[in-house]
Amino acid sequence: MAYFRKVKNGWRAEVERAGVRRTATRPTKAEAQAWAVAEEAAILAGTRGEYPSRTLAEAVARYRVEVTDKKPAGVSRADNLRFDAWLRDYPDLAGKTFHKITGEDLAAWRDARLKLVSGSSVLREAQQFRPIWTLAVRQWKWAGQSPWKDIKLPTKGHARRRVGGWEEIRLILRSAGTSPRVAPRTPQQEAAWAMLIALATSLRSGEILRMSTTTVDLKRKVYELRHHKTEAVVGARRVPLPGRAVRLLRVLEAQAVNEKRESYFTISDASRDTLYRKLRDRTMVKGLRFHDLRATALTMLSKRVDVMTLAKISGHKNINELFNTYYRETEEAIAARL
Repeated sequence: MAYFRKVKNGWRAEVERAGVRRTATRPTKAEAQAWAVAEEAAILAGTRGEYPSRTLAEAVARYRVEVTDKKPAGVSRADNLRFDAWLRDYPDLAGKTFHKITGEDLAAWRDARLKLVSGSSVLREAQQFRPIWTLAVRQWKWAGQSPWKDIKLPTKGHARRRVGGWEEIRLILRSAGTSPRVAPRTPQQEAAWAMLIALATSLRSGEILRMSTTTVDLKRKVYELRHHKTEAVVGARRVPLPGRAVRLLRVLEAQAVNEKRESYFTISDASRDTLYRKLRDRTMVKGLRFHDLRATALTMLSKRVDVMTLAKISGHKNINELFNTYYRETEEAIAARL
């Protein structure tokens, strides 16, 4: 925005755009206005080499509002947790002026993270953080270029191979006091029931917890999934439900109707995560993440349906990802069937 005022030797123009403030005096008001227009354009284009003194933390805050918070709930929660950890664990980087962040700064972050997590985790985090610079350079005009091009990121690691064994699953269910014939009565039992549904349907945690009497049609055996990870690409999904899943969901539907609520579950995704971890650790089951249950379910379903049907169930558009990441049958198990 530009301001003009009459001074002794002409007209003084004041320009403030994108946090940059410039002033100049010209003999006439018309010249002052012309200068202001040109200066505003130059500031926004970054040709003056001047950028607003905003920090990385401020850039993350703006990116959250404009991008992250518009994603599906489960995805935005995961992204926000990574942002929180990034700003908390690397305060010097978070407080640095955004356009002064260099490739050396990001390389230092990369090396520090590699001491704590795998290369795949660092790559995943970088892929989330890097688009902030894309917006900042192209739209916000907070920087002239992205420093990410100056560093080398780790290569993607091998896919996980962990699947849930039935002995492990039974241990966790017994620990929660859960039976597939009896509706859950405690938050911990709800977390265990989410496990059962995951194994029967291959759905993600957030997708399971959004199941309700209005989105699940047990007669047609279809779950209308209105919000999911790939919603922006494919829109709403209609997920076919296996017979075992329908039997389990009948128990939850009867409970929901009896308690006069739509949702099958009352716990949040964050609560489910905490409760599941407690159950798993209490039974000393090592390394079984909740998301591994999705791979376990898809591996079991792959023995009963063809790959195109499996992709329809899982919602994968990339068959290679389905095969390389979620199909986890061991070579020994395959050999035993040959």
